[in-house]
Amino acid sequence: MNASAMPVSGLPDPADRPARLSVGVVGAGRVGTALGVALGHAGHRVVAVSAVSAASRQRAEERLPGAEVTDPRDVVAASELVLLTVPDDALRELAAGLAATGAPLEGRLVVHTSGRYGAAVLNPLTQAGALPLALHPVMTFTGRPDDVNRLTGISFGVTAPEPLRPVAEALVLEMGGEPAWIDEERRPLYHAALAGGANHLVTLVVEAMDLLRRAGVDEPGRMLGPLLGAALDNGLRLGIDGLSGPVARGDAGTVAEHVAELDRISPESRNAYVALARLTADRALAAGRLKPEDAERLLEALAD
Repeated sequence: MNASAMPVSGLPDPADRPARLSVGVVGAGRVGTALGVALGHAGHRVVAVSAVSAASRQRAEERLPGAEVTDPRDVVAASELVLLTVPDDALRELAAGLAATGAPLEGRLVVHTSGRYGAAVLNPLTQAGALPLALHPVMTFTGRPDDVNRLTGISFGVTAPEPLRPVAEALVLEMGGEPAWIDEERRPLYHAALAGGANHLVTLVVEAMDLLRRAGVDEPGRMLGPLLGAALDNGLRLGIDGLSGPVARGDAGTVAEHVAELDRISPESRNAYVALARLTADRALAAGRLKPEDAERLLEALAD
């Protein structure tokens, strides 16, 4: 089926329709194999995959058993839809390298999954006739089989030339996601927000667990789970109005004691606490949750 004829909504059950696009995956990592499986469930057919490491080859064989393992140029040649699922820093070089091989690109959909880049990073391929799409799944992947289930209902950051927008959105819907349009020039900010929220959240949780262990708590995860779950829910639903704790209350003495204790235990932990407490105080003050005089005392307690 021609890509431009792909439906945007009202998609039939995959079992009731034939495969429409042959799919190739360049980079059989966690994301590439998960999206390949999802596209297979949607009625497409994964025919070729490139995999360098032993782990990626094994993953491809297990999760995309019908696909030929071959080099990137042959993956492109065999496919109507090509997924470039490689690390961000490798994407620009990969696009230029594929174009230089003379791989047949005319009319092929080429999709990358990087959050950092929009469609422009694929310009070498676009100039050779490829149809560029940036489809970034807003999810963390573990490499386990249940990664495919995590695609259901998540957002995809979508960037593409305007004529290809229906195709990009259709592919996202077929994989169970919800498309969110991101302008090309706003991709770095979009990705910084996601990385800061998700990656730093893990660091904060691990840091809190380590400190609780040093405080004598045997099962810090069990202690933190309900608290952090409620805090996350409050933040997502209520924004800054969901804030609680000593900064929100203006308890400068408590905050000063925290800083002193963390400085004794771990200067790195102290610096992270201070930076986040300052940001919290600034936001609470701007939202009217914190009185100016309380904010002043807090900032004194958080001074270097």
